Amino acid sequence: MHIAEGVLSPPVLIGGAVITLAGLAYGLRSINADNVPRVGVMSAALFVASLIHVPVGVSSIHLLLNGLAGLLLGWAVFPAVFVALLLQTILFQFGGLTTLGVNTATMALPALLCYLLFGRLLRRQGALGVVASFLGGALAVALAGVLTAAALLLSNAEAFTTAAAALLVAHIPVMLVEGVICAFCIAFLRTVKPRMMPKPRNTRERVDVG
Repeated sequence: MHIAEGVLSPPVLIGGAVITLAGLAYGLRSINADNVPRVGVMSAALFVASLIHVPVGVSSIHLLLNGLAGLLLGWAVFPAVFVALLLQTILFQFGGLTTLGVNTATMALPALLCYLLFGRLLRRQGALGVVASFLGGALAVALAGVLTAAALLLSNAEAFTTAAAALLVAHIPVMLVEGVICAFCIAFLRTVKPRMMPKPRNTRERVDVG
């Protein structure tokens, strides 16, 4: 999500920055030498996915891949999303530096939630694993759209009601496409590299993905 500069109110900007800083602090602790390459690859994928985007009001629609990133990275999705959005802001002026906290939170929070909901199911063979992967990819996009719309409405409900509604409607096809992409990618990785699937959360470790 790329909310531009000068759109959001100070309380929303501060709230987004606090959430992102907390997510970064915890997410960086989950990264070590074993999963740095994985985080880097997913951050690059997030960066490339949104290079082709369609403007919708004060934001835009494009492939997010935040659900796939969340399912594979867990808490490390926060630094992956942050780096991707920071580079997009600096290199292409997508979004802005003041809105970087909110833009990161609207993508990373849904991704993390999908990891918590569906991560343990991804190793399952058959329909259950496919459905969990699809829901993880689709729900992450849907929630990202909801959070972005909420940020706009909390800043100025009167001015951004139409833009927020258009943003939600426009992300319905993106949600379905990302669900299919996520299901395909997870099925492929589960077959050729099962170590990339999330480990059970009852195992205490510093690495989110095996």
